[in-house]
Amino acid sequence: MQEYTPVKEGKVREIYDVGDALIMVATDRISAFDVILKNKIVDKGAVLTQMSRFWFDFTKDLIPNHMISTSTDDMPEFFRQERFQGKSMLCRKLSMLPIECIVRGYITGSGWASYQKDGTVCGIRLPEGLKESQKLPEPIYTPSTKAEIGDHDENISYEKSIEVLEKAYPGHGEAYAATIRDMTLAIYNRCAEYALSKGIIIADTKLEFGLNENGEIVLGDEMLTPDSSRFWPLEGYEEGKSQPSYDKQFVRDWLKANPDSDYNLPQDVIDRTIEKYKEAFELLTGKPFSIDAC
Repeated sequence: MQEYTPVKEGKVREIYDVGDALIMVATDRISAFDVILKNKIVDKGAVLTQMSRFWFDFTKDLIPNHMISTSTDDMPEFFRQERFQGKSMLCRKLSMLPIECIVRGYITGSGWASYQKDGTVCGIRLPEGLKESQKLPEPIYTPSTKAEIGDHDENISYEKSIEVLEKAYPGHGEAYAATIRDMTLAIYNRCAEYALSKGIIIADTKLEFGLNENGEIVLGDEMLTPDSSRFWPLEGYEEGKSQPSYDKQFVRDWLKANPDSDYNLPQDVIDRTIEKYKEAFELLTGKPFSIDAC
């Protein structure tokens, strides 16, 4: 049996090159504030992978994506080990664009902090009098640069995203920037409306895009998971305060309240975190989560 080692490791994911495709493995690691925590959240990687699969299928008529399969039967024998079950996605190879595409439908987190200071979010001026967690008049697109592990992503203007893309792909910066902005907003609008019908508010999310071998823009990485999005329960939603969440905001809040934790979570926080992830998965997909079903 041929063995494989990751060609790239991120905060959560490991990427394996299997020739004409890649295998993206979502580990049970969890990160917050751009730091990998000491604890693992068992089953988290499988929830992330299967939720991405759901959304890739849900939007495939809107934009092509990199997913080929999440069945390890379609992968080399090495990936049929138990540790890869449910966590692995066979993907088309892409040249990833150096921009993280963030869309905000509600004002919260760093956006709320910025708005309180000067009435703007990532340089975009918003109406006066907004409350914390309030739905924005329309979703806003706030791109950022991609950071290396241990560094922080840098929020940039749309104009700056054109410059970044133009430097990477001379002659295409403006077209690529407009396309990924429009795709990000279209995806968010469709998925947020669907999620709302299932009792979940998608406050914001991050998407990433790449170019395939024909130079076409394709959706890649993960999609609308609790790691890349803020999910709030619709029931009990009330603007003017922070919201309970189905995502890792729960972990962020605990870390903020426990600054001396050295990024080490207690077991009850670990247990409640994976419960939230699984609950979100089941509400959105309408199916019970099971590794055996992955």
